[in-house]
Amino acid sequence: MTELLADQNPLPSGVDSRLRDHLTFLIEVDRLKTVLRASPLAAADRRENDAEHSWHLALMVMTLAEYADEPIDVGHTMKLVVVHDLIEIYAGDTPIYDAELAASQQEREEAAADRLFGILPEDAGRTMRALWDEFEARATPEARFAKAMDRLQPLLLNWMAEGGTWRTPGVTANDVRARKAVIGEGSARLWDAALEIINEGERRGWARS
Repeated sequence: MTELLADQNPLPSGVDSRLRDHLTFLIEVDRLKTVLRASPLAAADRRENDAEHSWHLALMVMTLAEYADEPIDVGHTMKLVVVHDLIEIYAGDTPIYDAELAASQQEREEAAADRLFGILPEDAGRTMRALWDEFEARATPEARFAKAMDRLQPLLLNWMAEGGTWRTPGVTANDVRARKAVIGEGSARLWDAALEIINEGERRGWARS
């Protein structure tokens, strides 16, 4: 992938150069709608895409903020979840239980971040990259809660699918618990609820014991 989407039909020459960079970025991130995730939708018989996932996380932040263990800036947390998967436009999605892809994930995503955020004007690119870095580092209350939403959302979809990706060959209920434990870094109450869901899924045979 070498050509930007905007290069296929360049914007009019009269558009201000700084604005052109912003608009070029916004056109490019339309690719996010084509990046499929492993999680099934609850409302249709297909997998969700990254744009749908990011929207759902933003709504979850608004809805569930009262369950955060630490006070959070809701608006800032929404920025984190909207930005966090943009790099998958170039790096691709890494399914949570795919150990082989996970080995190269950081390298692929760092390179993708450099490329994608480099489309923006330099100051705007730094701001966007800082949001992505903050989410990845999980060093702020907002980032911890954002990551909790990122783990909780597919849990709900897999529950509705009577297992979904929990049925991945070789994956056990303990693997699911281990990968979802990060929810507890953002919210003890949501982690308690997540454990109830996983445990019940195991009892029903949707996740291997």
